[in-house]
Amino acid sequence: MLLPQPAGSANDVVARIIAEPMAQALGQPVVVDNRPGANGIVAINALKQQPADGHTLLLSGVSQLSFNPHLYANLPYDPVRDFTYVAPVTDAPFILVASKASGITSVAALLRRARAEPGRLTYGSAGIGNSTHLAMEMLADRAGVQFTHVPYPGTNQALTSLVSGETNVMILVLGVALSQVRAGAVTPLAMLAEERLPVLPELPTQREAGIDAPVMPGWFGLLGPAGMPQPAVEAINTAVRRALADAGVQARLAENQLLPTPGTAAELRARMERDGAVWGAFIRRRGLRPE
Repeated sequence: MLLPQPAGSANDVVARIIAEPMAQALGQPVVVDNRPGANGIVAINALKQQPADGHTLLLSGVSQLSFNPHLYANLPYDPVRDFTYVAPVTDAPFILVASKASGITSVAALLRRARAEPGRLTYGSAGIGNSTHLAMEMLADRAGVQFTHVPYPGTNQALTSLVSGETNVMILVLGVALSQVRAGAVTPLAMLAEERLPVLPELPTQREAGIDAPVMPGWFGLLGPAGMPQPAVEAINTAVRRALADAGVQARLAENQLLPTPGTAAELRARMERDGAVWGAFIRRRGLRPE
């Protein structure tokens, strides 16, 4: 199982949780192989070089499939032609938080400040084109406000800057932010989800807080090289479903604020296309390119 992110990432956490239950269901070992680099291109190139027999898979995120094709002018893969879609695995909600130093305690207060002083408030991200960047740009676009973007090499660095007060606000995956929220180091403003979540039941969704914007997707799914035989796809999809139905797996996913999303290969492909249409149009309209 190839991963486009390093050890300790959300992608890696998902893989380590499902690998052993999948191995039990398949009757053979599942080896996790981290191949980070170039926004997933390193891992994807490794996948494309393997035979389409079902023995090499990629645990991809939404970024590689729905965002990258619109961010990069010369992407060396096509999400429609170059893969066999196998199984959706998990989804992760995002959260909008503010630094304590900013004094911002609600979305309404954030927007008032942003409208009074356009571009004065700053937000950190894990880099141009990252989900943490795109989500904040979408929020600003739909709310009609302007923030100043401060990109960092990764999510942890951006979160550290928020905690220290160097930046004012940030959107990031709930599983990464929750410990800082519970410690009182940052102020939660809204959940980027369709409904409120039990872990923070008092926190409004972004729409409840007055921002009508698409929810930032945070899903992971399994892919193979193009041309995988259907029996292999079905066998692996069944193994993923069995893993996600396991009580121990569900408990570990819940600890990391990850939601199991069992489904068909066709459902994973449809989600890639749907999110690509929504976020691709936004990326092109705003000219959000890493180069």
